[in-house]
Amino acid sequence: MNVFITGAAGFIGGSIATGLVRAGHKVTGLVRSAEQANELSALGIAPIIGTLDDSALLAEQARAADAVINAASSDHRGAVQALLDALRGSNKVFLHTSGSSIVGDASGGKSSDVVYYEDNLPEPTVDKAARVAIDNLILAAAKDGVNSAVICNTLIYGHSLGVDRDSVQLPRLLKQARKTGVVRHVGPGRNIWSNVHIEDVVTLYLLALTKNIPGTFYFVESSEASFIDMTTAIAQALNLGEPQDWPLKEAEAEWGYEMANYGLGSNSRVRGKHARELLGWAPKRTSVVEWIRDEMV
Repeated sequence: MNVFITGAAGFIGGSIATGLVRAGHKVTGLVRSAEQANELSALGIAPIIGTLDDSALLAEQARAADAVINAASSDHRGAVQALLDALRGSNKVFLHTSGSSIVGDASGGKSSDVVYYEDNLPEPTVDKAARVAIDNLILAAAKDGVNSAVICNTLIYGHSLGVDRDSVQLPRLLKQARKTGVVRHVGPGRNIWSNVHIEDVVTLYLLALTKNIPGTFYFVESSEASFIDMTTAIAQALNLGEPQDWPLKEAEAEWGYEMANYGLGSNSRVRGKHARELLGWAPKRTSVVEWIRDEMV
């Protein structure tokens, strides 16, 4: 299959692109620079230099491909619209990458017992309303001849399969710990996130390319863990003392509003039945704490 993928120089997109090549697919990847293009070429991925604002380029590549994966920004409505317009009526697969911070509660590190399911999503917070609107636009495109899906990843751990890039959440905790010698989490760190290993994420995308039912929303998760359990594992891996609570305002100063409140300070507890039941997805890695202790550093 000839697959066009945006975000091909990133952690998620680069890993997916590499997994596609290994599975025998022909992959064209959108990158922003000649340096990134050289990285992709070395991995057997055909690079196209451009940005998500290049609507004509996106449309051209979408029409030329058998399937499209958006693994770049989850919040760039213009790019999504350009891709959907190009794919309308083609019945081609369009997999869009979202993230489970859409159900994040910005709790400041406090725990929650609330678990969300794919067929019972909450009204989004003001901060996440625009992203959810994009997700809904993609799901609705199934009625216009697009084999669309929203793949909503949770906290992703593991090392990149392709280009040398880090994931979003855990590396920030690790960097801060190495910089200061103290591992910190937002507030008391009792907030819980569902999580999944990058290799299992790639497997799901590969399955969805051929088995997706148009208009399906997938949560991608294999387990869950509290941040205090993850920061404790980081402290053990680095031979540092017990992790410390960090007031939200100080965490915001280090990581920014979005990351401190949603990426590291919220609860995002979800369950994904669709991938297992519709695609036959069976994740192999189920302990983020074990990975942190044994493989992260």
